[in-house]
Amino acid sequence: MRQPDVLQPALDVVVPFVRGRPGRTIVGICGPPAAGKSTLSSALADALNVHDGLSSASVPMDGFHLSNVELDRLGLTDRKGAPETFDAAGFVHLLRRLRAGEDLVYAPIYSRTLHESIGGVIPIASGVRVIVVEGNYLLLDHGPWASVRGLVDLALYLDAPDKVRQESLVRRQLAKGLDRPDAEDWVFRSDERNAAVIAGTRDRADLILTR
Repeated sequence: MRQPDVLQPALDVVVPFVRGRPGRTIVGICGPPAAGKSTLSSALADALNVHDGLSSASVPMDGFHLSNVELDRLGLTDRKGAPETFDAAGFVHLLRRLRAGEDLVYAPIYSRTLHESIGGVIPIASGVRVIVVEGNYLLLDHGPWASVRGLVDLALYLDAPDKVRQESLVRRQLAKGLDRPDAEDWVFRSDERNAAVIAGTRDRADLILTR
């Protein structure tokens, strides 16, 4: 996978920050849908692993998507991806366990093939020095989400041009089987509504990166 162009600026901030602290550090990467958070998170964790003593793991917030069955029960199927369609309290609980340095913590992922969360996929041992957490809503200041910012030591906000993000989001919906009109409807009705919410949290980040 091609390294994101924001990787080096992120490393220039993260490495000295982590080296100046004892114990585990949690780095958060926030930003709108399709900004490239997952790619940067994985690349950053991989790059940190080559630095002595900076063993790292990447943890996605998307692993806390509510199941499709639960979204249907709640009447939220057409808003999947909005803040209320995640188990935010469960995500906060995971961060607290990671912060506490438990011997072994398993984190979930979200499958873009099954379109469901899968538990127990990412093992994180107590010796992992840096946890890179990525997701849309790390900087929200209401509900259970409000606890996240205090559990993240360094918060990066990743932005990208709207047109680039939107084209990527449309391709994502086309890959799920939607035709173009329905894919564009989902992107501009749902994803971009979420992007506006996320943009309102931008000033809570320690560093803003733009692709």
